[in-house]
Amino acid sequence: MKKVLLAAVFLTGFNLAFAQEAMGKSVDPKEDKDLMTWYHKDFATSKVYGVNTENAYKYLESKGLKPTTVVVGVLDSGVQVDHPGLIKNIWSNPNEVPNNGKDDDGNGYIDDVHGWNFIGGKNGDIDVDNMEVTRVVAKYKPIFEGDDSTKNKANQASMPEEFAMYMKSKEMFSKKSVEGRQGLKTFTMIKEVIPNMVKLLAGKSLTPENVSAIKNGKEQKDAFALTVLQQISQSPDYQGMSSADFEKKISKDMKDALEDYIPKAKQYDLNFDPRAEIVGDNYEDYSQRNYGNNHYEGPDAKHGTHVAGIIAGLPQGKEVQYGVASKVAKIMAVRTVPNGDERDKDVANAIRYAVDNGAKILNMSFGKPVSPGKNVVWDAFKYAEDKGVLLVKAAGNENEDVAEHLAYPTNFKNVTDEKPFVNNVLVVGASTNQNNELRASFSNFNKKMVNVFAPGQEIYSTVPHNKYEYLQGTSMASPVAAGAAAILLSYMPNLKPHQIIEALVKSSNSNTENQFSDFSQAGGVIDVKKAAEYAYQNFYNGKSNSSVKPSKSVKKTVKK
Repeated sequence: MKKVLLAAVFLTGFNLAFAQEAMGKSVDPKEDKDLMTWYHKDFATSKVYGVNTENAYKYLESKGLKPTTVVVGVLDSGVQVDHPGLIKNIWSNPNEVPNNGKDDDGNGYIDDVHGWNFIGGKNGDIDVDNMEVTRVVAKYKPIFEGDDSTKNKANQASMPEEFAMYMKSKEMFSKKSVEGRQGLKTFTMIKEVIPNMVKLLAGKSLTPENVSAIKNGKEQKDAFALTVLQQISQSPDYQGMSSADFEKKISKDMKDALEDYIPKAKQYDLNFDPRAEIVGDNYEDYSQRNYGNNHYEGPDAKHGTHVAGIIAGLPQGKEVQYGVASKVAKIMAVRTVPNGDERDKDVANAIRYAVDNGAKILNMSFGKPVSPGKNVVWDAFKYAEDKGVLLVKAAGNENEDVAEHLAYPTNFKNVTDEKPFVNNVLVVGASTNQNNELRASFSNFNKKMVNVFAPGQEIYSTVPHNKYEYLQGTSMASPVAAGAAAILLSYMPNLKPHQIIEALVKSSNSNTENQFSDFSQAGGVIDVKKAAEYAYQNFYNGKSNSSVKPSKSVKKTVKK
C-alpha cells in the first residue's frame, strides 16, 4: 500500500485527520540546499542524524577498494526511467533487444529492458485496486456468513486461520470504509468553502487571535468556513500564514486529500475488481509467473520514482539532489504496487523476477495488515535468501508496535519467534533531523522486529514529469538504508545479507533520548561510514574483494 498515513493537522471538531500524508504527499518545498541533502550529513560534525554518505565513499576508497555496480530492484508503484535525475542510473537488461516484441533472453518477459510491470497487461495498467481487507471480505463473506448457517459454522471450524483473517479484515473494512466516506464528504465541503474562509480573513494573517475576532458572514457556508478556520488556526503548519499563502496551501492540501479519498470508494467496494480485465491472469493460481507488461512507469509513479531517486538519483541542472548509492547503483524498475494494496502473488513474482535478473538488493516500501498469500511471499523471501539477495523493507507508518500490529510482508512468521525465519531482511523505521524528536511521529517500531532507523522525514527526491518534491514516510527511510547497503556491497561484493544487516545495526549512531533506543535493534540511526568500517574490519581480510569471509565472532552472533 503506497498511501499510508493521514496526519500532520487534526480537525478535532470533525473527528477526522486532515491535510498531508506522512507518505506519498509533499511537504512544503523549501529552496534550501542544506535541507535538500540533510540525510547525507555526518552526525559527528553536524549533530544531525544523517547517514554520513560522502565519508563512507572516502573511507572505502582509502582502503584501495574498487566499486562494482550493484543492481537495486525497486518494487513499487513504477519509476520514470527517463527522469533526468535517474536516466544514467537505470538498469538495462544486457540480453534483451529493446522494443522488438521478442523475449530475447528467454526469461518469459518480452522486452523487459529496464524491469517489468506485474500489475498491467494487454489491456493497460492497474491504477486503483482494492485494499486487501476488501478482497478478503469479498472472498470469504459467502463462505463464513452465507445464507446457510450450518454450512457457515462448518466452514468456520474447518478453516480457522482463514476465519480469523476474515474477522480481522471485516472489522477493519467496516471502519475504514466509513472513514473513507466521511473523509471524502468532509474534504469536499472544505474545498467548497475555501473562498468563504479567505473572505472571512479579510486580508489578515491566520492566527487564533484574528480568527476569534471574526463574526459569521452572511452566506450559509460562512458558519462552516469559520469552524474550519478555528481548527486550522491551531495548527503550526498553517499558523501565521498570510491570507494569500493560506489560500494557496489549503487549496493544494484539499486537492491532495481528495486525490487520496476519491479512490477509496473503489478500494472499499466489494464489487470492484480490475484484475481479470486488465492483467488477465488467473489470480488464484499462485504458480503463474509470466504475466504483465513492460510499462515501468504506470499511471502514477510518484512514489516509486521518489524511492529510486533516494537510492541512485544524480545531480543535474540546478538540482543538487543525489541518492545515497548514486555512485554505484543501477535501478531495476519492478512495478508491483497499485493505488491500493499490493497483491501477494505480484510481490512474490516481483521478488523472483528481480533476483533472477541480477538485482542484489530489493527495496520494498509497502505493507498491509493481512496477507492471504503470505506463504508464497515467504517462499520468495527464502528464494532471495538462497540467492544471497538482501530485502530492505519499510516498517510502516501507523505509529504502532509491529509486534502488536503485523505489517505484511514480514520476516517473522510468528511474533513470538525469537528470530526471523530468514536472515536477509532489513526492516527500517523513519527518523527525522530533529534530535529531540528523532523518531518520526508516524513511524512503526519494535526492539526485535525493526532493525534500524534511517532518515525518512522531509526527504527531497525525484518525482514524475522531471520534477522533485519532499515526501516523508518509512517508504523514504527504506531506500536510504537500501542505498547504504548498496555502497557496502559495491566495495565488498561478497558480503552476505546478514553481514550487511549486522554492520548497519552494530554501527548505528545511538540515541537514548525519548526512548529512541527502544524502537529498534540498533537503537539509533544508520551511519554508512561506520558500517563500512565495521564490515571491513569484521568481514574483509584485506587481500581482495573476492575474499570476504565472516569472522568467527559473527558466526557466533548468527547462531545465537
